[in-house]
Amino acid sequence: MSENLELPSEGQDDLYEHFRFVADKGQQPLRVDKYLMNKIENATRNKIQKAAKDGNIYANGAAVKSNYKVKGGDVVTVLFEHPPYEFLLTPEDLPLDIVYEDDQVVVVNKEAGMVVHPGHGNYSGTLINALTHHFDNLPNNSSQRPGLVHRIDKDTSGLLVIAKTEEAMTHLSKQFFNKTTERKYVALVWGQLSQPRGTIDGHIGRHPKNRLQNTVFLDEDADQKGKPAVTHYEILERLGYVTLVSCQLETGRTHQIRVHMKHIGHTLFNDARYGGDAILKGTHFTKYKQFVDNCFKLLPRQALHAQTLGFVHPTKEVFMSFEAPLPEDMLDCIEKWRAYAQHAAP
Repeated sequence: MSENLELPSEGQDDLYEHFRFVADKGQQPLRVDKYLMNKIENATRNKIQKAAKDGNIYANGAAVKSNYKVKGGDVVTVLFEHPPYEFLLTPEDLPLDIVYEDDQVVVVNKEAGMVVHPGHGNYSGTLINALTHHFDNLPNNSSQRPGLVHRIDKDTSGLLVIAKTEEAMTHLSKQFFNKTTERKYVALVWGQLSQPRGTIDGHIGRHPKNRLQNTVFLDEDADQKGKPAVTHYEILERLGYVTLVSCQLETGRTHQIRVHMKHIGHTLFNDARYGGDAILKGTHFTKYKQFVDNCFKLLPRQALHAQTLGFVHPTKEVFMSFEAPLPEDMLDCIEKWRAYAQHAAP
């Protein structure tokens, strides 16, 4: 998303920037409608083509049609007469599980299913809608999202720290940028990992064929295709055809744990976007298939929980660490696998 609402050039009065993309230097000529389909989540080709027909798609400040070929270095923007919906924040009285609060920060334990901030297709019911109801004058980050310093996926549960002041926003943002925060997750993944612990180091970027996924790039063009990402993992418990692991983030890329674990052959349990909602390990017996299906029903989301969050307090200058217990849906699923593993270990 765009980081501001400023108009890119003269002659576009009363238009608001909704998206801005700068094409990579190595971008091969590609129709702008196809280019934007690969960049904008949940956008259809029909909607993009209509936007072009209505004069809402620009390349380097000039309106273009659907057949315009995007080249390396092009600045592609999508402009509309109304501000982006996510900037039209409506405070909502939604329940919050507040783990810690003082005059500088709030630490929240987000439930699975709640989107962190408004965006395409999710304009209400988000954590930001709740925060703006509970707290006045939260500082905006560079993307105009009040209080937000980092985020976790919609169907991931766990801890987030929110900045209540400009000072806290600056201080915490630097810690995340400098990779000095502590972030540990618990995940249930398919298969048996061969080593008790390890490190996954691979650039993460948009999947070239599936625009809803990210993937790992390891070739000589990895720097152009993705951003550096490092995940450290450690086995917590082997549970038959699945494994409970702890993952510590060194970087914070979109879907990082989900992408990295899939990359090493251990997709997160019931992660529908990355194929974990199918039986990836185990037997072909009907009873086993029914067992896994029951586990999916107990945990109708990817098995990922942001359990530990640590950071230096913006004004107290002391390191603070918080832990959120595993939610009930993950506990129930893990217990079911634990019982299965005891009676039918592979």
